[in-house]
Amino acid sequence: MSEKIYTMLARAFAAEGVDVCFGLMGDGNMHFMTTLAGLPDVRAYFVRHEHCACTMAAGFSRARDTVGVASVTCGPGLTQITTALASASASNIPMVIFAGESPLGAAWYGQRIEQAPIVVATGAHYIACHSAKLMAKYVSEAFFIARTQNRPVVLGVPYDLQQLMVEDDQPYQPSTDFIPTLAPLQPPPTDVAAARVMIEAAQRIVVLGGRGARLAGAADACRALAARTGALLATTLPARGLFCPDPFELGVAGGYSSAVTRDMMAKADLIIAVGASLTSYTADSGKLFPGARVIQIDEHPVGVKHARRTADHYLRADARLGVEALIEAVGTRAPQAGWRDAETARRIAQEPADTHDFPVPADTIDPRRAVAALDAALPKDWVLVNGTGHNAHFSVHMRGRKADDFITIREFGAIGNALSQSIGVAAARPDATVVVIDGDGSVLMHMQEMETIRRYNLRILVCILNDGAYGPEIHRLRAQGLSDAGAVFGRGDMGRMAEGYGIRGRVVTAEEQIATLTQAFTASEGPEVWDIHIADTVISPMTRRSLVKHG
Repeated sequence: MSEKIYTMLARAFAAEGVDVCFGLMGDGNMHFMTTLAGLPDVRAYFVRHEHCACTMAAGFSRARDTVGVASVTCGPGLTQITTALASASASNIPMVIFAGESPLGAAWYGQRIEQAPIVVATGAHYIACHSAKLMAKYVSEAFFIARTQNRPVVLGVPYDLQQLMVEDDQPYQPSTDFIPTLAPLQPPPTDVAAARVMIEAAQRIVVLGGRGARLAGAADACRALAARTGALLATTLPARGLFCPDPFELGVAGGYSSAVTRDMMAKADLIIAVGASLTSYTADSGKLFPGARVIQIDEHPVGVKHARRTADHYLRADARLGVEALIEAVGTRAPQAGWRDAETARRIAQEPADTHDFPVPADTIDPRRAVAALDAALPKDWVLVNGTGHNAHFSVHMRGRKADDFITIREFGAIGNALSQSIGVAAARPDATVVVIDGDGSVLMHMQEMETIRRYNLRILVCILNDGAYGPEIHRLRAQGLSDAGAVFGRGDMGRMAEGYGIRGRVVTAEEQIATLTQAFTASEGPEVWDIHIADTVISPMTRRSLVKHG
């Protein structure tokens, strides 16, 4: 049977297990998107900006632990997604992007541009699909790379080639047919023995879990190792909540750490990092646990990350099996006084993340108190999407929420993404209520996607921590005695702006409103936006440390 290449490509995507796709149509991808959307069991989300389509795919990927899929047209459609690709590359997110390319047979085309160098510069992989007979292999290769390398891949398919007829005479072989099924990696006994010596010599141990520990199902083993060795627990930011509700979980290790976490990590003499890449963020550029030796349990230890040596000893193994081997190797011992004890548990449970005093102008809320009110009011099983920027520090400290219900993608440091990520998360978990907490500057970058939220009636609560400015910039400018006028824009009324998109909007100027609003939202249907006016005078601890360092 003969069919158009774009039809064959759409069926190939479906054969790869694609059941959700995000896209913005143009000449270069409209036939593919329309065909894919028409296939059984495929949900297509037609959105308002190409960048947001890719960011939604990233959020979907992170929420479902699978390949995210998006589609854009050629030329300007492709150039719009570079920040989204860079963010996904930095965060090791597997995605496949179907992009049009300018027609091969056209002597001149107004949107022609060399797409491959643009994509490769972001860290993503590019496949130029210029052979009609190899189209199916291009798709399989793209998904194979995305799945095995955890990176985004862009398929560039010329507009005119998509219109050619091909014979459907060969069954499609999905990438999963070529991915070897391997047993989890067992740790070498000699390396386990060396790690045991380090553990026995240590007095104040922290077991630090990352996304690799979550994906390997190592959380229970990490808790058991911590109990056996008298250790505390902590996580990387992407794995926040992994050990919830363990009373000895310190929370996030890194620049976002609470005061208690920084105090205890500074005293640690051994870190056992499980499925954590030990980035500069996690180690706070080496300042978080300066006196500790480090054991890293990882299937692919790299030795150097972000220009820093990652560990003193490497245990190359599956995260769960590596931890279980250590449990068998070490003996049980009583915890060090002042470490894993009732007083430490009390401090973790009761002491605020930050107690620095700031003046708070009238009709605004201290962002720490606003987040505390959200934490108290919002059900713990709602999925939280955490944004990027100055205010992201505060919402990290919402406790009692599992790692599966916390999504953050911030390795590239780009703002303007969380709103779109929340749409991807809602698509991945359609039965969940999704809460996105982000700053006003970030939300305003792509506020047009509120129309997408309304059109698909997604159950998303958008909480905007609105300080009327770009937070990091105003605090640095003020600290240096410079005018902050270029970074201050005013709070406006983003609740009424949401209503312009057909979404219920509320302005919040007192923390007491949040409990009442939560009750009303719980009893309602569809999305809602809370414009929470926060004080621009409150500086996060991470920014305060940066001001001390840089002036």
